[in-house]
Formats: sequence, C-alpha cells, structure tokens
Amino acid sequence: MSAAEGPLVVGVDTSTQSTKALVVDAATGRVVASGQAPHTVSSGAGRESDPREWWDALGEALNQCGEVAHEAAAVSIGGQQHGLVTLDGRGEPVRPALLWNDVRSAPQARRLIDELGGAKAWAERTGSVPSASFTVTKWAWLAEHEPEAARAVKAVRLPHDYLTERLTGEGTTDRGDVSGTGWWASGTEEYDEGILARVGLDPALLPRVVRPGEVAGTVRDGHGLPFSKGTLVAAGTGDNAAAALGLGLRPGVPVMSLGTSGTVYAVSQRRPADPTGTVAGFADARGDWLPLACTLNCTLAVDRVAALLHLDREAVEPGTDATFLPFLDGERTPNLPHSSGLLYGLRHDTTAGQLLQAAYDGAVHSLLGALDLVLDADADPSAPLLLIGGGARGSTWQQTVRRLSGRPVQIPEAKELVALGAAAQAAGLLTGEDAAAVARRWNTAAGPVLDAVERDEATLNRITGVLSDAAPLLERDATSH
Repeated sequence: MSAAEGPLVVGVDTSTQSTKALVVDAATGRVVASGQAPHTVSSGAGRESDPREWWDALGEALNQCGEVAHEAAAVSIGGQQHGLVTLDGRGEPVRPALLWNDVRSAPQARRLIDELGGAKAWAERTGSVPSASFTVTKWAWLAEHEPEAARAVKAVRLPHDYLTERLTGEGTTDRGDVSGTGWWASGTEEYDEGILARVGLDPALLPRVVRPGEVAGTVRDGHGLPFSKGTLVAAGTGDNAAAALGLGLRPGVPVMSLGTSGTVYAVSQRRPADPTGTVAGFADARGDWLPLACTLNCTLAVDRVAALLHLDREAVEPGTDATFLPFLDGERTPNLPHSSGLLYGLRHDTTAGQLLQAAYDGAVHSLLGALDLVLDADADPSAPLLLIGGGARGSTWQQTVRRLSGRPVQIPEAKELVALGAAAQAAGLLTGEDAAAVARRWNTAAGPVLDAVERDEATLNRITGVLSDAAPLLERDATSH
C-alpha cells in the first residue's frame, strides 16, 4: 500500500443495520482502510436498538481498519436520523433507542400537529410537519407509555450524538441532524422552547448545537478505541446530510438514495416549509438546507418480496397490470403509518417476476412523487438524477428509476457516501475547507451516466390511481380491529 499524501481522517456511518468506518487520505480522498460490524434491530411492533451495540460495532469496524486507524488526525460520525437515545446520569441508556422506522408514535404525531396550530404552523416553525419518524413524537410516546423511564432520563441524544459524546465527553449535535428532531426552530436555528414545554422535555437535557466547521471536541482518555488522545472530532451529522457532503452536492442537483429507507433530496439555499408534510425541511451540515422526502419501504421491502416469491432480486419480468404497494413497515411518504403491503390486479397469467417488478415500481413511485416538491422551481429538470445507496448498484433499481423518472441517471462510483461525507467533514477541520468542497476535490460524484428513456406514464398513473382508491383501507389501524 502506498503512503498517504496527506493526513489521515476517519469517517463513520452508524446506520440502521451496521456501523461502517473508513480511513481516508485527506489530500486525495483515497480510502486507505475500511471496516464494518452489524447491529441488532428488534422486530415486532417497535424498532429498537441498544446504543451500546453501536459503540461496540464502531470498535470492531475500526479494528478491522488495522494500524492506520491509530494515525487519524480527525474523526467525524454520520448516523441514522431521528432516533431517540435516552441516557441516565452516568451516560448509560435508560432503555433501547427508538429508531426512525419505529412508527408507534403516529398518534402522538397527530396530536402534536393539532395542539400546536396545525401542519402549516409546524412547517413554518420547524421546517417540517412531524411524522411518527420524528424524535419529538418518540419522546411524547415515551412520556405517555413509559413515564418512569422518561423521568429517569438525564440526557437526550440522537444516534450520532451518542457516539460523538462517548469520544469527547461532551454533549453535542449539529444543525443537520437536530433539524430532524421536531424541537429545533429552523428560522432562528435554536431549540424551540414552546415545543419542548408542550412535550415536557427540559432543554437542559439536550446537546449543544455545533456550528458548521466548528470542532466538537477532542478524543478523551479511556475510550478504548484506536484514536490518540487529543484527536480532533468534528460535529458529525445525520446520514442524508453526510451523504450530501460526500457527494459535494451543489444546489439543485437531485439525489435518490436507495437503502433500507428511500430518500430524495437536494441542497437548497432557501429555507423549506412544506405544509403538506411530504417534504421535510432539514438543514444541511454546511449552512444551507436539505429539503428531503423519505419512504420507509425501499430495498429491504423489495428484497422481502423477492424472498417470499423465492426469486433473486434481479429476476424481474416486464408486462403486467398488477400494482404492488410494498408498505411492509407502514409508510411515511405517503403518510400512511398504519398501512401494510397491498397487491391489486392479480390475474391467472401474472408471473412471480412481474410481481417483483411491480414491487420495485411501487417503491420508486413513492420517491418520484416527492421529487418535484423537493426541487426548487428553478432546478434543471434535465439534470442527471444521482442514484446512491445499496440499491443503486442493482440493475433493476437503475432501470426502474430510469423508466419511471424519464431522467438521465448517474451512479457515483464512490461507495459508503455517508462515511465519506463524515470523512470530508473531518478533513475540513484540518484544512479549513468547506466539507463539500473537500468532496468535490476528491471527485466523489464521478460515475457512469445512463441516458434518459421515455417516462412510463401509464405505470405511474396506474399506481397513483390504485393508491388513491385504496387510501381509506391503507389509513386504517389494523391493530384496532
């Protein structure tokens, strides 16, 4: 292995299913070493994880990186958004973290919207209309259903905050991740004390919001990880903001991320406030904004359908009028938290491969339905759609996005963009550069461009029609019957 040209930095992605760590040459963006270790996520009514598993997984991922991890001059942690981490006075979890895809707080989300003036008021106040994914609704659920646990809480953190604090000993977060809580006012960029009072959360339990480019702290003694004491620690950020950094994203360029969840987003210089709640008005990690729409059901749901049909995930067949809405975990976009998967239009001659293609179509339809709302009116409609995430490597995902979007599709060759974005953030601490400029210097968005094909309006219209007709069924809470 050739020697690094510049200092080494570590970028971390603590995602829903695993933690990944990259050791990166800050001068060139070359990945010098990498590691990955899994997490456990509960099944059943909720989606929970023990935060201590994230720390153990971080240690294992860094150990896989070998000796070069010891040489890192700075580290930054990107992570899954929205998760509610509750800590006691010793910094230990009071209970497992409630993850973004835990939708048990849907009733609390509806109640909070009503109590604080409706959806438009929430959008103007926080940039977003809270859904069951948002941290504020999870805290409200905890206070209602587990009041003893809520009373024991001495600190409230997001997933990336938890790991950063264990490194530095200081409670910090950043504007990108905190903008997904529902208790941060996007207009003033401060905690919203009125919302916190409404849900009974003391602002003193929340972390300090670190500004873009600011050092969050330094690595302390006794952490047990292969970092030297005094190593710089960046603010870190939420996974989508980190991926935007990792792409060096400029305003107006659309991104579709295909992972456990699916997201569409773009950097904007305008503060978003969508009263329909489809677009979350998140901040980015730099000082701009990251309007974003998220679906709960993406690659994991389609893979589950493939497994049920005993098919490889690429074994699709064209030519069906069947519609499959793969809402296996409930859904956030459209906002149907109690929904389940729905199949309509099955015929004697429908094949398993056609059903699988219908599941892909249903997942992509939900994402494309939000894309026009995410993009500013002056965005270039012919600009390539950047396709990232685990699904972006799949031929069927690529072709489905091309066919249903009618756009050219670019697949960046760089992998692990969340961890790369965190690494760019860490590198920016050392060089004084904007983190997105670091990533552009690394040329992380480079990759093949698939030409546009004619948009499949017939399929899009058919799915839209079925979704509209089935809405009353999908909105029912099956557990209440």
